Amino acid sequence: MTLYGLLIIPAVAGVGAFFVKADSLRRRVLVLTAIVHTVLMAATWVSLPGPLLGGWLRLDALGQLVLSVTSLLFLAAAVYAVGYLQREHQKFHHDFQEGLLFTNAPEATFTGCLLLFLAAMTLVAASQRFGLLWVAIEATTLASAPLIFFHRHHRSLEATWKYLLICSVGIALALLGNFFLAVAASDAGGTRIPLVLEDLVRGASRLHVRWLQAAFLLFLVGYGTKMGLAPLHTWLPDAHSEAPSVVSALLSGALLNCAFLGILRVQQVCAAAGCGAFGRELFVGFGIVSMAVAAVFIIGQADFKRLLAYSSVEHMGILSLGVGLGGGASFGALLHAVNHSLTKALLFLVAGNILATYQTKSTLDVRGVLRALPVSGVLWLMGAFAITGSPPFGPFLSEFTILKAALDQGRSGVAAAYLVLLAAICVGMMTAALRMAQGVPDRHWENETRGEPVTAIGPPAVLAVLVLVLGLYVPPVLRTAIEAAARLLG
Repeated sequence: MTLYGLLIIPAVAGVGAFFVKADSLRRRVLVLTAIVHTVLMAATWVSLPGPLLGGWLRLDALGQLVLSVTSLLFLAAAVYAVGYLQREHQKFHHDFQEGLLFTNAPEATFTGCLLLFLAAMTLVAASQRFGLLWVAIEATTLASAPLIFFHRHHRSLEATWKYLLICSVGIALALLGNFFLAVAASDAGGTRIPLVLEDLVRGASRLHVRWLQAAFLLFLVGYGTKMGLAPLHTWLPDAHSEAPSVVSALLSGALLNCAFLGILRVQQVCAAAGCGAFGRELFVGFGIVSMAVAAVFIIGQADFKRLLAYSSVEHMGILSLGVGLGGGASFGALLHAVNHSLTKALLFLVAGNILATYQTKSTLDVRGVLRALPVSGVLWLMGAFAITGSPPFGPFLSEFTILKAALDQGRSGVAAAYLVLLAAICVGMMTAALRMAQGVPDRHWENETRGEPVTAIGPPAVLAVLVLVLGLYVPPVLRTAIEAAARLLG
């Protein structure tokens, strides 16, 4: 029943949000649903729910890890969204009255799609049948597209269409991958292994290897498009920079993990079939390319939200590289998935505070954040140091784990490229972040700033504490869960 609750409650609340007329009631439903979802998620750590629907739905170690991060980030985003929606309601109402907008942006659409987005991501984490997993990942696209278009600007419209078109091409390739996987699961006698993960892993020795490898390529390219691996990442900078900051936090911190999970599922099958090395080398290649492309665009980037978006491309590359190296690096990659999600959500939420005060996304026009927004300024610097892999924050530990594994395996060339790209990206990120935080604000912010609301600084502050704690101490329960998830990858 716990798993059913995790799926049904946000779905029903999302549909109901379209019919609730009072904005205040809708916001309370949003936060309440997020709390209930987090409580149910926590209950799975006490007693893992059994399989449902004949094994189509089940939480294993990988799914539980992704679901836990998703639920935690959604709770932080829901609390942040309360204050954000209040500000946006006043702004949209003013623009509508002045004729600057042809239609008012309905908060009901935003809240409803946000909750449906949570339901879809939960379904991704719980899906064990590859067809259902494909449907769930496509559902995340459809639910999140209206969230990107929330501001009703021509740039957000362009970003939304780009997101839909590019991700639809990727999801079409992943559908073809399902067909190839079905062929791989059929033998000459006409019997077929069900496309359920547990059945495929159990019968992996009977799979047709060439068709399985072809299926893996299609899944990697298809879901890799949604994950943001370069050169398939082109939708990501526009969508992340034009979406509301609270949505960007979920897109980068939770959605990308869901696409990553889709690729890991087929890698589980490949590993069981004895062709895991085939996938791992592709992971390494995509990882290095993604980091290199991110480095090129991060250095000199003048838009701080696009800066964070390209940082996501970098970190998806790090995840891919870690899984590709295997062994201890797989543990490091999954730990890094947790660290990156928490840190990037922190940065996007703080970026929303900066944007609300300075009314610009230009790194050249934002100065003195530490003076204008003291709490947000400190959190911004904490997030910047964390995301670039500086100690004592969590990403340093996970990135170091991947580096150590590369050296232990004798992959000195990969380790050298990894270090060089991390250093280049660190210079680009910190140059912009320090310039924004220091100095004196160019505008007369003293007459306009009304303080920092608790809903605006509370969620990112909690995330910052978690990122710091994970750099100093990984709780045994989390370590055990990540080890179990890494073992599933072979």
